[in-house]
Amino acid sequence: QVQLVESGGGLVQAGGSLKLSCAASGRTLSTYTMAWFRQASGKEREFVARIIWSAGSTTYADSVKGRFTISRDNAKDTVYLQMNSLKPEDTAVYYCAARPTLRGGPYDYWGQGTQVTVSS
Repeated sequence: QVQLVESGGGLVQAGGSLKLSCAASGRTLSTYTMAWFRQASGKEREFVARIIWSAGSTTYADSVKGRFTISRDNAKDTVYLQMNSLKPEDTAVYYCAARPTLRGGPYDYWGQGTQVTVSS
């Protein structure tokens, strides 16, 4: 079992920045892939970014590439999402998720979400 707790959401003006955190506990994360998803009101949840914990390799959705950066802190068992040049269309609830890297497929563990609102 992996427990995930997100923080760092809030209200920001377009063009601004926010940094989300996801604190993980319960398992050794070296065998996990961590990801950020988001869900805007009335829309389906969509993938934002992921990081393979052991290798540090990252993947991004085209909509955030070049603006968002996912990273992890091994000592703190925490994943971050640095969001720059924010746009109103980035407004959503952002979720942290985890799954075993070798298995792939759907994500097993989810946080409660943190709201990000970007005003124009």
